[in-house]
Amino acid sequence: MVAIGSKALPLRRPKNCDLIAKCSMVGEDNTYIHDGRRRNMGRKSFKKMKGTDTGGATSEPHKSKHYSNNQESSVPHTSFLRQQVDPETAKYFAEISNVIEGTEIDMEERVSICGNALEETKGKEVELATDYIISHTLQTLLQGCSLDQLCTFLQNCSKDFPQISMDRSGSHVAETALRSLAAYLQENENQYLIEVTLNDICRAIAVNPVDVMVNCHGSHVLRSLLCLCKGAPLDSSDIHSKKSSAALAQRFNFKSSRSNESGPYGLLPGFPDMLKFLVSEILKAAKKDTEILQVDQYGSLVLQTALKLLAGYDEELMNIIPVILGCKGGLIGSNIVKRLLSLMKETAFSHLMEIILEVAPDTLYNELLTNVFRNSLFEMSSHHCGNFVIQALISHARNEDHVALIWKELGTKFKDVFGMGKFGVVASLLAACHRIHTHERQCCQALLGAVCMENEPPRCIVPRILFLDNYFYCKDKSNWDWPNGARMHTIGTLILQSAFRLPADFIHAFISSMTSLEENQLLDTSKDSGGARVIEAFLDSEASGKQKRKLIVKFKGHFGELSVIPSGSFTVEKCFDVSSVSLREVIVSELLDVQAELSKTKQGPHLLRKFDVDGYAKRPDQWKSRQTSRESAYNDFISTFGSNGRKLSNKEANSTHNRPKSQQEKLKDIRKEIDTHLNAPHTPFLANKPFKSSGRKRHSDGNESRMFLKLDSNFLEGSFALACKFVRVCDVEEAAVCGINLP
Repeated sequence: MVAIGSKALPLRRPKNCDLIAKCSMVGEDNTYIHDGRRRNMGRKSFKKMKGTDTGGATSEPHKSKHYSNNQESSVPHTSFLRQQVDPETAKYFAEISNVIEGTEIDMEERVSICGNALEETKGKEVELATDYIISHTLQTLLQGCSLDQLCTFLQNCSKDFPQISMDRSGSHVAETALRSLAAYLQENENQYLIEVTLNDICRAIAVNPVDVMVNCHGSHVLRSLLCLCKGAPLDSSDIHSKKSSAALAQRFNFKSSRSNESGPYGLLPGFPDMLKFLVSEILKAAKKDTEILQVDQYGSLVLQTALKLLAGYDEELMNIIPVILGCKGGLIGSNIVKRLLSLMKETAFSHLMEIILEVAPDTLYNELLTNVFRNSLFEMSSHHCGNFVIQALISHARNEDHVALIWKELGTKFKDVFGMGKFGVVASLLAACHRIHTHERQCCQALLGAVCMENEPPRCIVPRILFLDNYFYCKDKSNWDWPNGARMHTIGTLILQSAFRLPADFIHAFISSMTSLEENQLLDTSKDSGGARVIEAFLDSEASGKQKRKLIVKFKGHFGELSVIPSGSFTVEKCFDVSSVSLREVIVSELLDVQAELSKTKQGPHLLRKFDVDGYAKRPDQWKSRQTSRESAYNDFISTFGSNGRKLSNKEANSTHNRPKSQQEKLKDIRKEIDTHLNAPHTPFLANKPFKSSGRKRHSDGNESRMFLKLDSNFLEGSFALACKFVRVCDVEEAAVCGINLP
């Protein structure tokens, strides 16, 4: 016996003792007896569970209609008769639960208790894991036991792991076990033992994977198992979400493609060979049921996860994707094309096809575009599911030829696509044209033609794109006006952000429309999260300084109001960055009036520090002098290291994600560094060698993104010398340490 507090707990379950039979048994009134007290079940799902999750009931896997109604499935519909936990065992685990969940226990003692309790599960893993009440206790034991005890439990029940995973309660136990394995894997503990355990589970799953894949509980467990094999976080939103914000950002060029990143999921030591084995065995066993998995909600999610995790393994993907598509011999025949186009109108398969287009090797993507999608782009764009597939197709175009083929079918259809409400198709095409640097001018002209009637002034362009749905769903478009208080359209704001990233020669009409916005319209825009990003994109664009200042002056009298709003604070910061000294003084003076309120906001301390509001309040003349020095430094940089204005070739543009930074980009980072040090004059410039970018990430909770720059010696010497001219604390001795002769 082990005494813990006022309780005594047996290390092993006594075999001959008088026990209460009704312990841990569910009553007719949805209650159970635990620790001498009647307690409520406490889960909303009890009514659905009653009659199926209690002892002795038949557990039917939750499957979609596509699977249940298909009589030709090669895999039988499995069910099992759950055995009722005997009263003696139920009483033992009730006592265990009272001890480990209700008392603070020493860690070593807790591990010992959990290990001993897990030994009592041998041969009864399925009954215990699928019991509604005891499964909760089992989860706690699996979280508190040692790695050896955890692996022993999983190896003992490996053959029954699929059955446990498909149960409402058992799936939680399986998930907890996998998460505990991931935690030990992160600590680099006995990887061989973990690998052996996972191998046993994978082989058990591979025997009959379809039942697990189409089960709502089993599907999630299987996806977690795939993540664990890869070494990816089990709760990654990138992997488990159908539509993550990261995927949307990547679709519109605000984040690099997953396939271009080096191991974005490999945060843990994984087992890639086991991942490949499990996926290949699953598809081999489920080959006759491919048609079911394509349209099944849960089966499709498993396939999507597998494809995401195999991104970059082109050899495996070339073998796997044709099987998923149902191609015979790896060839996409005419009969397959018709079926695929039809399947893309199904929700589950459309999501699956998006991932296929994202991870497909170049040769396979080219084959899909030319053999499957050609001459069907507009038709698919008009469908409520198919249009998302077309967006993915456009977003992952590899080269100019791909964009040209897509443009041929969709370039003249912008107005029709907008009219159908499929705004994302146009946004994706605009982003693709910018990414590959082709058809940019034509895309801007087509966009203007879609939102402007002939002979209309350009001032209407930005408002109509900001409120895309409001404008295009309006019956009397000729009398449409700015809808006060309406929310701006997310895709519309993304379209404008993409447009302002294009060369100035292509977007004169957009720039003119932006500077024509009235004061109240600009305020509405800056208070909307998407609209604020449009203003920032404009201020970051190739528009002239005069055009940018024309917009900024309309904010006079409102900088303080905007600075205390999360979205508006970014607008104020961007306005400050591109303003003249006189305009900066206006901004800071307005922030001084709301300094107390601003300091209490999340973004306030950053703005007050960057703008040196305290410095301005104490010594305005000195503050203006520093700002003038900054302007002088910028001018020197531009005259010394200015861009040669050469446009990148298409070949160079396609490799922008992998190329080193240009001198102009290095210059931009150095300019940010000077800004930081000029605003903090008491910090020695040489105290932070080497140079670091002080750019603040949006929504980064105050954390700054730091990036070391690799600069050639001439550029470093010149930029350092120019920067030091305007930093008081810099002296010749500090420069000599770096071996640089100051002018």
